[in-house]
This record gives sequence, C-alpha cells and structure tokens, in this order.
Amino acid sequence: MDSKLLSALWIITCATQVWAAHTRLEPVGKTYPIVEPDIREEFKQKATTIDLDALFNTHNRYQPANLHPLPRAASDRVFIVDLTHTLNHDIKDSRGNLLYPQGFTFNPLQYAGLSGGLVVIDGSDPEQVEWFKGSPYFQNHRAILLLSGGYANELKQALQRPVYYLTHDIAARLQLKAAPSVVVEQDNKLTVREVRLATQR
Repeated sequence: MDSKLLSALWIITCATQVWAAHTRLEPVGKTYPIVEPDIREEFKQKATTIDLDALFNTHNRYQPANLHPLPRAASDRVFIVDLTHTLNHDIKDSRGNLLYPQGFTFNPLQYAGLSGGLVVIDGSDPEQVEWFKGSPYFQNHRAILLLSGGYANELKQALQRPVYYLTHDIAARLQLKAAPSVVVEQDNKLTVREVRLATQR
C-alpha cells in the first residue's frame, strides 16, 4: 500500500478516536485518584485563620522607615527656599547624546509649580490637627498635607482628604525644621512659614 495512503489513514484513525473521546466525554487511558487537596478548600481554611482586625490595624498603623519627625515650632518664622539647581555633571541619553551639560542651571518650579501649597503637621499631636482643620488649607484640596508623625491612613479617614508622609529627602530639600509649617510658591521660590501654636508643650 502506498506510504502516503497509510499516513492519511493513520491520521484519520487518530482524529476519529480523539473526536469520539471528546464527544463521549469519557476518560481516555488509565485514571488515578486525586491526592492533592482542593485549592478552593485550602483558601477557605486559610481565610478562617487570618486575624482581620490585626491586618487592618497593621495597615492603619503603617509608617515609612524614612519618616522625618519635626519638633513643634517654638516661634513664628518665615524664610525663603530657592530650589534652583546647577548640574555638577553632564546628563546624557542612552545613546550618549548630551541632554544637559555640566553647569546647566534650572528651577523645578518653572516646570511643576506648587499651586495649592503644602502643609506639614505632626499627626500625633491633636492640637496641630485641630490647627489644620481651622486653617484655610483644610478646605483647599489642592493643598498637599504631609505628616511628620502620626498615621496617614487614620488621619485620611478622619479628615476625608489625601494624607502623605514627610520623608527625609523632602524635609532636607525644603529645609523644614519645625511643624506646623506652610509652604507656598512665590516668584519661582518657596516661602516657608513656621507656625507657633498658642499652647506650647
């Protein structure tokens, strides 16, 4: 018999057997019992062992490792921060083309301003929280609220607004030394105002 005909018959026979097996929905070959546990049952058992209260408490009490604490402002103080920066090295793209040469000077406020202002408080100090709630920045949702202490998730729920953490690099760049502090943009520079609260600890 022609070899091509034999090949065609073999393919047709195999295809017929596969089609028949699938249409009958019967097992093909030897079967074995399933010894692995049902993954759905495992998930159900795991869920019953999770302490949800502890999980939510851990989430609400999260603080970053680089949180920058600030003392209370001892006096009212205002100072100017100039963010102008001069490159001390060339900046090139992935192909080696020069993008910005060493000595290039720029001010990031010319590219991204701080239109709503920025407020820094210690969220663990109830008096600072109350001061913020009584300030005009509380109703201004363009103002960015940073915490030098306390828990952002808890305060976010209490104030019904976004809350972030003050980190070491931000504090250093803005030269922040005390809280509460208010940072606003004026003439491509930042004006920082430290606020002394009426009640001092």
